Amino acid sequence: MQDPAVSLLVTNTNVKHELTGGEYAQRRAQCEKAARVIGVPSLRDASHESLEGSKPVLDSVVYRRARHVIGEIERTRAAAKRINASDWKSTGELMYASHDSLRDDYEVSCLELDAVVEIARSIGIGGGVYGCRMTGGGFGGCTVALVKSSEVEGITKRIAADYEAKTSIKPFLFVSRPAAGAVLLKG
Repeated sequence: MQDPAVSLLVTNTNVKHELTGGEYAQRRAQCEKAARVIGVPSLRDASHESLEGSKPVLDSVVYRRARHVIGEIERTRAAAKRINASDWKSTGELMYASHDSLRDDYEVSCLELDAVVEIARSIGIGGGVYGCRMTGGGFGGCTVALVKSSEVEGITKRIAADYEAKTSIKPFLFVSRPAAGAVLLKG
């Protein structure tokens, strides 16, 4: 993806929640349990249909964790196709769906990350924001938004001001141009 019309806007919430309760290990164990119940080696081998078939015997939290992972794999595949087609609107919708799932099913978001995503949603496509989601491990950290390059300055100012007004925390924002991934250079 090397479209000069779009940029990635990263917002560091400047929040880091301490993870002292083993949240990551717990989620991994929950996903492994779901895979065993569904009868697959890992959730990448599961489908929504197989998950739904196992729902009656899954704990509701384990079910939601698996629903997130299976859905995220599907969203990632769909996003790759949308990006290759320069379909920024659909890519943005997938980003919002990803964030919602990370917040509701995987439960790794926090109020500050959610605030940035909601500000981005309120700006919307008309204001130049296609989509936004948390990135990284969650519980604080950064969001990434797909935005119209021509609107970066205004979007940056609005997110910074609205976020600080909501949280009393100054965010750090920076823009990156989407580009091809890492490649091996032969010299």
